[in-house]
Amino acid sequence: MPATPTPGSVRPGGRTARVREAVLRTAGDVLVEEGFAALDLAEIARRSGVGKTTVYRRWGTPGSMAADLLEDMAAQSLARAETGSVSEDLRANARLVVKTLNDPRQGRLFKALIAASLCDEQAAQALHRFYAVRIAEWADCVTDAVARGELPEGTDPHRVIAAVSAPLYYALLNTGRPLTDADADHAAASAIAAARAEI
Repeated sequence: MPATPTPGSVRPGGRTARVREAVLRTAGDVLVEEGFAALDLAEIARRSGVGKTTVYRRWGTPGSMAADLLEDMAAQSLARAETGSVSEDLRANARLVVKTLNDPRQGRLFKALIAASLCDEQAAQALHRFYAVRIAEWADCVTDAVARGELPEGTDPHRVIAAVSAPLYYALLNTGRPLTDADADHAAASAIAAARAEI
C-alpha cells in the first residue's frame, strides 16, 4: 500500500496549487509579523480566504504548515553560480545568502522558521531538509573546483558550502546588525582557505 504523504507535501496543480500558494503566503506573513506562536490554522484559513476544513485536512498542525513553507522556499531557491572559479562561485553563494537574510521579509521569515524548529519537530526536520537541499545545490562548485585542481582531492563539498553560510547565519542570529557584501566575501574566502589547508 503506498505511503500517505506528509500534509502539504504533495505538489498539486490548478486550483489546489492556488490554495496552497495563498495559504503559504499568509502563513509566511504571520510568521514574519508575529512569529511561530501565532501560526493558528483557523486564523490562516480566515486570512487567506480558504476553507478551514481544507486547511486542517491539508496541513493539520502549525509545524506541518511551517515545514511546507520551507519545502516551498527550497524549491524556489536560485540555482548555483557557475563562473569557472571556486572563489567567484562561493562569493556568489555567500552574497546570495546575505541578500536573502537582509531582505525585510525573508530575513525575518528565516528567523521565525529557525525559532519554530527549536520547538516543533516537523519544523526542525523541514529546516534540516531545506539546508540539505541548498548545500547539495551548491556542492558541485566544490566538486568542479577539485576537478580543476583549485582544491585538494578529497575535499568535502558539503562541509565547504556549510562553512560559507554558517558564519552568516550566526551573525544574523547573534549580532543584530545588517550583513554586508564584505561579510559574504570574508566567509567565502575563509571557507576556501580552510579547504586548501586541509591535508
